[in-house]
Amino acid sequence: MPTDSPDYTFTPTDEAIEIRASTVLPADRRNIELQTADGLTLVGEFAAPAGGRTPRATLVTLHPLPTHGGFMDSHVYRKASFRLPALADIAVLRFNTRGTCSPRGCSEGAFDGGDGERLDLQAAVEWAVAQGLHHIWLVGWSFGTELCLKYGAQDPVAELIEGAILLSPPLHRAGDADLDAWGASGLPLKVLVPEFDDYLVPEDAERRFARVPQADVTGVDGAKHLWVGEKYAARALNEIVGVVRPELELPLPTRWAGPAAVASSQ
Repeated sequence: MPTDSPDYTFTPTDEAIEIRASTVLPADRRNIELQTADGLTLVGEFAAPAGGRTPRATLVTLHPLPTHGGFMDSHVYRKASFRLPALADIAVLRFNTRGTCSPRGCSEGAFDGGDGERLDLQAAVEWAVAQGLHHIWLVGWSFGTELCLKYGAQDPVAELIEGAILLSPPLHRAGDADLDAWGASGLPLKVLVPEFDDYLVPEDAERRFARVPQADVTGVDGAKHLWVGEKYAARALNEIVGVVRPELELPLPTRWAGPAAVASSQ
């Protein structure tokens, strides 16, 4: 059933614990299904602040390339869903694009190289709007950044979102015309570029994204394309929160006092 909740066992703690990669903090979580305009069912999960608290912002996440192991559980997004509802009152929507499988299940259809995925992005944003969510931001990682850049500034998505945050944009499928369209939209764009990225390093990103006057390009020292390691995953989450909840004090807490669970490894 699409409304089944993910299964975590929460236990109380007598004192604050360190938040580790597998630490799951309380949230209202449910498995969801998205329906695309071309008739596909996509599987996903939605995590919101616990106790029915209204999210102060909502992230619609777009995962790395599924033909190279990307899916809704790619580690930065998994950690976002584990932590951000509790630490920042931010809701996190994760889903598998067409033809992508994960422990959550398989989305219908087949990988379409970034073309048909336009409808996947649209379905996710429209689902969030239908739930009454506000302050919706796109977060793309690698292949997901291409979807953000190609389709986020186009209607009907552009009028429904606040902006986008990009992790490790390769700029393979998205070209100058897409950057120009994003610039013309006026939508905010935060670009996080690892120092040792395999595809686009900070210096080149500054040059390419100069076509988007409102783009804020930040190089991340020591990071690589996949943001491996708690240090870099935490940096990505802090940067995301800094954009969507600029009023919050950062960095996010690294310790938690309250019920917590431990997720299984993927």
